[in-house]
Amino acid sequence: MTAPADPSTSSSPEAPLTVDGLSLRVRASARRRRFALTVEADATLTLHTPAGRPVAEAEQFVRAHRDWLLTKLRERERTRPLNPAKQLVDGEVFRYLGRTYRLAVSDEEGVAGGVRLIAGRLVMGPDLAAEPQAGRAALVDWYCRAGRNWTGHRLQPWAARMGVTEPELEVGDLGDRWGSYRPPQDGTTGVEGGLMSLGWPLFQLPMHLIDYVIAHELAHVKVPGHREDFWRLLRIALPEYEDRRADLDELGRRLWMGDIR
Repeated sequence: MTAPADPSTSSSPEAPLTVDGLSLRVRASARRRRFALTVEADATLTLHTPAGRPVAEAEQFVRAHRDWLLTKLRERERTRPLNPAKQLVDGEVFRYLGRTYRLAVSDEEGVAGGVRLIAGRLVMGPDLAAEPQAGRAALVDWYCRAGRNWTGHRLQPWAARMGVTEPELEVGDLGDRWGSYRPPQDGTTGVEGGLMSLGWPLFQLPMHLIDYVIAHELAHVKVPGHREDFWRLLRIALPEYEDRRADLDELGRRLWMGDIR
């Protein structure tokens, strides 16, 4: 989020600046002609300044944009990720399709080298639990397999409901995206299925929110981008999509995204 200013240029860090209780990181550039402010994803404030400008002038600029900064900081706090880190120990809580499952570290037969859902528990072998990255990879792999299997039973009914061709499906690591759609390689849309990708953390959410993401991506089979006709199509298939989108924004920032401690 950036206040109106010139495009960013190469810069170098300067001493921090505090103005009326606001602490800002300062980056000066000889190529810059005007001041600019950014609010970073972690709520850090950055002042971009032309090289050699007086401190008093920088402070005046910050004060003139104080209301804008405070508004953006409130927005950042409201949407700030609260994603927990997990431990690979007995009793740690993981979610799948909105339900809670506890981790059991056990050498039960059949769990070596992977993770299984057994009698309401996610079971992992002790060798995996002792190696955080290997254990994390095994959990992510389980979410990918379980999520793909679950979605495989939902995709066709949703595609039929929306009047689109069912796309191919993959579940994997999409970073901070819940899903994506790639049209067929020949560039056509709305004819042949293409590829839908879903992020594995999505499958921690309740089923109705996963359905929202599925419907959202299926709408892209017919309509690329997020123009008015895209939302119109989604509303026909899912009239309550706005409520589900709001719930996804709120619950999504509280999900486990793979951090192990």
